[in-house]
Amino acid sequence: MAQKSKAYRAAAEKIDADKVYTVEEAAALAKETASQKFDSTVEVAMRLAVDPRKADQMVRGTVSLPNGTGKTARVIVFAQGPAAEAALEAGADEVGSDELIAKVADGWTDFDSAVATPDMMGKVGRLGKVLGPRGLMPNPKTGTVTPDAAKAVTEIKGGKIEFRVDKHANLHFIAGKASFTEDQLVENLKAAIDEVIRLRPSSAKGRYVQKASVSTTFGPSIPLDVSAF
Repeated sequence: MAQKSKAYRAAAEKIDADKVYTVEEAAALAKETASQKFDSTVEVAMRLAVDPRKADQMVRGTVSLPNGTGKTARVIVFAQGPAAEAALEAGADEVGSDELIAKVADGWTDFDSAVATPDMMGKVGRLGKVLGPRGLMPNPKTGTVTPDAAKAVTEIKGGKIEFRVDKHANLHFIAGKASFTEDQLVENLKAAIDEVIRLRPSSAKGRYVQKASVSTTFGPSIPLDVSAF
């Protein structure tokens, strides 16, 4: 295992390994322990008491962060006709039908989110092997399969994030940037965590959120007090 950098060790020393932190404390520590060389992304990792193999325990959703993500998402749209024109006007980075599908089928995935109109899904469905493993496949449950592609683009560009529990019952999402104020980070963290809590499956047993932590890019993990959830 590679030796941790001096900066990482100095940051880790500011975190009490025997303590769990409130969202407010974690936001302050995230700013304090973030790299000084670049604007780190603030991320959250959660371990849920669900069995993702069961359809009724799959936790998946979206939430619009009150203060955005701190970066402009790259969005592509599979559409044609007026819907394609509207998506371009809304700020989509690339819009198309057959040609765009062929480009993605060849392995191009230089984007953060993909949106499709319902009439395109018969063709877009063939991209499952490329988009599925990367979590980029358009899905009506997350609002990325919609006749109003322009609205979806506007929401994603404005800070809408998607989260989905993995096969090990872990869930990750972005909560902003270290350059955000503490209040902005707290608002984003609480909005996202509240949505994860709201989506608790009725069949989930015991304590729903078993572990949770906040971290910054290349930074140490800050354990959250999950009893507060």
